Order: sequence, then C-alpha cells, then structure tokens
Amino acid sequence: MSGGCVEGAVVDDALGVMKTGLSKVLEFSVTNEQAWEVGLACGGTVRIFVEPVQ
Repeated sequence: MSGGCVEGAVVDDALGVMKTGLSKVLEFSVTNEQAWEVGLACGGTVRIFVEPVQ
C-alpha cells in the first residue's frame, strides 16, 4: 500500500480530529488481487492512530 493511496483521507480525518479533539483509528486495506490490478506489489492492511496534539 502506498502512502498516496491513503494520504488524502488521513489529512481529512486529522483535520476533523483537530476540530473535535477526539482521537480515532483509521484502517485501510487492499487484497493482493486488488493491489496487483493497480500496480502495487502486494496487498495488506494499515492502521493509523490519529490524535490531537497540543
């Protein structure tokens, strides 16, 4: 999974977390078959914890 696939969604959610002050976990996944179709070497899952920082 490349950073470009999820970067925009993470930024949007991070902006929301900054407004609400509530942390959240984001999860993105792609199967091996889907990954191959879009030019990625393999599939997988990434979980990103987003929290407000002061």
